Amino acid sequence: METEQQQRESINASLSQGTLAIEGADTANLPKLPPASEPESQWQQISRQISHYLGKLPEYLSSFFKDYKQPLITVGLILAAIITAKLVLAVLDAINDIPLLSPLLELIGIGYASWFIFRYLLKASTRQELADEIQFLKNQFIGE
Repeated sequence: METEQQQRESINASLSQGTLAIEGADTANLPKLPPASEPESQWQQISRQISHYLGKLPEYLSSFFKDYKQPLITVGLILAAIITAKLVLAVLDAINDIPLLSPLLELIGIGYASWFIFRYLLKASTRQELADEIQFLKNQFIGE
């Protein structure tokens, strides 16, 4: 029989190992519990979820772009066309606000249209020359 002092030492030794000693049991084979930790606060849980999401974000984006590549390109081209049209209209409006520039550009346009009609559209031979020139430029552009 053990004395009271030996029992206390046995209990203290088993508590320091993380287990409670049972009389007559071998404490070396008992599983050890992990040390107690404080529960996560709500902010820690939210930050852990956010960091997990941000870690997976490149995978999410790559799969999204892979699945919707063609519609995204179409939407991008439509947006680019709208922005370009608005920009061109703004530049033309700014040019139109310059005094005497708008009537001058109209006169230049009327003069060039008159020259083009007189040069290429009045005679059949010059119309054929224009058609040949257009066909040559088309073939050169296409690469035939």
